[in-house]
Amino acid sequence: MSLMAKRVVVIGGTSGIGLAVAEAAARAGAQPVVVSRDPARVDAAVASLPAGAEGFAVDVTDEAAVQRLFGRIGSFDHLVFTAGETLQLGALAEMSLAAARQFFETRYWGAVTAAKYGAPLIRPGGSIVFSSGAAGARPQPGWALGASICTAMEGLTRALAVELAPIRVNLVTPGFVRTPLWRNIPEADREAMYAAAGARLPVGRVGEAAEVAETYLFLMRQGFATGQSVVVDGGGVLV
Repeated sequence: MSLMAKRVVVIGGTSGIGLAVAEAAARAGAQPVVVSRDPARVDAAVASLPAGAEGFAVDVTDEAAVQRLFGRIGSFDHLVFTAGETLQLGALAEMSLAAARQFFETRYWGAVTAAKYGAPLIRPGGSIVFSSGAAGARPQPGWALGASICTAMEGLTRALAVELAPIRVNLVTPGFVRTPLWRNIPEADREAMYAAAGARLPVGRVGEAAEVAETYLFLMRQGFATGQSVVVDGGGVLV
């Protein structure tokens, strides 16, 4: 299935994996529509993409704003949801429940809201691709929050693949990827973290956003796949 002349809405599409998806979709001939809560980042992303790209600034935790967003976007072909901030790691005893709920508001409830208001506008043959993470399959100490969100996204994907059919609903499950989500860590420490994490993987390195983006494009093009979670983690769940 070709993406030529298709409209692809990428929520979280102004940096990291989301921006890489928008860039890859544009190279495939699609018209990307990037969405983020930060207007400056939206403007920068649109400026970096080919002519015809669109952008909107919306907080995905604001249901009314998301509803208005899709009213402005109109009909489109594929919805990709990659929105999320860097998860805070930590022991359960030290976890701020208020902060934990906020991560769910963006990563889980944001996805639910986008699907609710976006699905009715998806053209025949279109799809939704959500995002998860390998923590759901192989959690480490301190990953209770991240693993919970990842697992919730897997259940949501399977349920909506049935409920929203014939719209296809799939999930990409990345492993350790070099993205701006880690920008709050000093550069030297960040590079050391990438090196250490990559050395533990069968492929010998962490992933790049552009590599993971290709999995989203595959699921948009693959008309016979729905309710599936595709793991792209360099073999992380094996070791």
